[in-house]
Amino acid sequence: MKKVVLSGMRPTGKLHIGHFVGALENWIKLQNDFQNFHLIADYHVLTTSLDTSNIERDSIEMAIDWIASGIDPEKSPIFRQSKIKEHTELHLIFSMLITTSRLERNPTVKEQVRDLNIENITYGHLGYPVLQAADILLYKGNYVPVGEDQVPHIEITREIARKFNSTWGEVFPEPEPLLSQFARLPGLDGNAKMSKSLNNAILISDEPDEIKAKLRKAVTDPQKIRKNDPGRPEICLVFTYHKKFNPEETQEIEIGCRSGVLGCVECKLKCSDKIAKFFEPVREKRKELELKLDIIKDILVEGEKRARKVAQVTMNEVHEKMMFG
Repeated sequence: MKKVVLSGMRPTGKLHIGHFVGALENWIKLQNDFQNFHLIADYHVLTTSLDTSNIERDSIEMAIDWIASGIDPEKSPIFRQSKIKEHTELHLIFSMLITTSRLERNPTVKEQVRDLNIENITYGHLGYPVLQAADILLYKGNYVPVGEDQVPHIEITREIARKFNSTWGEVFPEPEPLLSQFARLPGLDGNAKMSKSLNNAILISDEPDEIKAKLRKAVTDPQKIRKNDPGRPEICLVFTYHKKFNPEETQEIEIGCRSGVLGCVECKLKCSDKIAKFFEPVREKRKELELKLDIIKDILVEGEKRARKVAQVTMNEVHEKMMFG
């Protein structure tokens, strides 16, 4: 029997290339060796915004990017969290198994409060790692593909699983994190994180001219002002992109940058061409899917049926262990 992997993202609409490198690429590989569940975590949107007007549209846009990139909904059900009521039920039970002081020590929440300038943290925001634990354990996830910043959440999930099992009896596994090789791509402005909200992202769906225009404005080594100036590729975000999307020329580019032979304009043009070529099949597939929205909606409904069956079995076990009848 295959081990279970639970993967998920908050629906933010069209995805950027950082999502692909940090998550999707890994998910695509994992679906051949594991039983994968792909969660559109729409309830998690509420932790940082109460504007739900675009959630349905953003969920569909994200599902299109997932499928265009190579997620196979036949192998791995894609489903919306809000359509499976067992997520919220298990979240309620789990919320009784962890203290507020433990959640307040979560470094990821502290970073979000700082980065998003949140003045008053809500009960739901503080407790979203508990909902995340329910998301994972409802499907008895053995592994969770995450970036390093999410590892503390997996530890909270493991603690909750242990607490439930020791209190009422063995139901849940203790999941392990699966880290990507390229956990994060820097943003075009040099920010450590690529993000649409920071306007520093290249979208998976961007056309070649859009990629070229965006990359033209990318920050590089501030000491390399003219073409002949020697550069420091180790601090240049464009070189980071080359390492991912143009590995066969990386050594040549590094030598050219350090010697001053290769200028930033030429380097950026090379990089934008490689990124555009890398995502060309995804863009073409996406264009086809955009014309088949009814099929995308059917894929979600079918995925929700499959996920609901698993979720109901888990909750029956939970009720039995807790002697709820």
